[in-house]
Amino acid sequence: MYTLSSLEWDRVISEIMNCRKCPLYKNRKNPVPGEGPINTDIMIIGEAPGAKEDEEGRPFVGPAGKLLTSLLEKIGIKRSSVYITNIVKCRPPGNRDPTDEEIAACLPYLLKQIEIIKPKVIIALGRHAARTLFKQAGLHWRSMGSMHGKVFEGVISGVRVKIVATYHPAAALYHPKLKDVLERDFTDVIGRLINNIRSGFVEERERRQKTLLDFFTSK
Repeated sequence: MYTLSSLEWDRVISEIMNCRKCPLYKNRKNPVPGEGPINTDIMIIGEAPGAKEDEEGRPFVGPAGKLLTSLLEKIGIKRSSVYITNIVKCRPPGNRDPTDEEIAACLPYLLKQIEIIKPKVIIALGRHAARTLFKQAGLHWRSMGSMHGKVFEGVISGVRVKIVATYHPAAALYHPKLKDVLERDFTDVIGRLINNIRSGFVEERERRQKTLLDFFTSK
C-alpha cells in the first residue's frame, strides 16, 4: 500500500533519474539519488558521486564508502539503517568539486528528500555539503577547520534537525591526519549524539506505553 510520502518519494527519485537541469547529465552513466530507508532518523550527505558511484548508481561504494561504512560500524550504526546521499546527484567530470550552479540546480531534490525523511540528525561530509546545509538551516558557515565535530541545530525544509559537519572520507584517505580527526568526530561526537537521541526516543516510547498501561489497569 502506497502512502502519500512514498508516492512523493517515488516522484522525486524519478525526477532525479531523468534530470537535465545542469550539464552534468551529459557525461553521467547513472544518477545517484541515494540509498537507505526513508523512515530513518539519520541522513548522511556528501558532496557528489565519484567514478564508482557513477558506475553503480549508488552512493559511497568506492574506497571512501568503505571508510564511511567502517566509521558507522565503530559507533554501532549499520549502514543499512541510515539514508546516504549527496548534494549533487550526478558525477562532476574528473571528480572535481561541484560548482555553485550545479549545487543550486540539484538542491531542490535534496530539500525534498529531507522534507520526506524528516531526519533528527544530518551528518554533512565535506565543506561543500556543510556550507550548503548550514546556509539552508540559517546558520553561518566559517570553515571546516573551525566547525567540524560540533553539533548545531537548525530548520531545513520545515524539519528541525541537528547537524554535524566533518571531513569527507575521500579527503581523509589522501591525508592520514584528517582520518584521525574524522574518526574522533564520529566516535566522540556523532556516536554520542545519535545514542542520546535514540535513547530519548526509547525512553519517551516506554513512558507513553507505561502511561497507557496505567490508564487501562486503573479502570
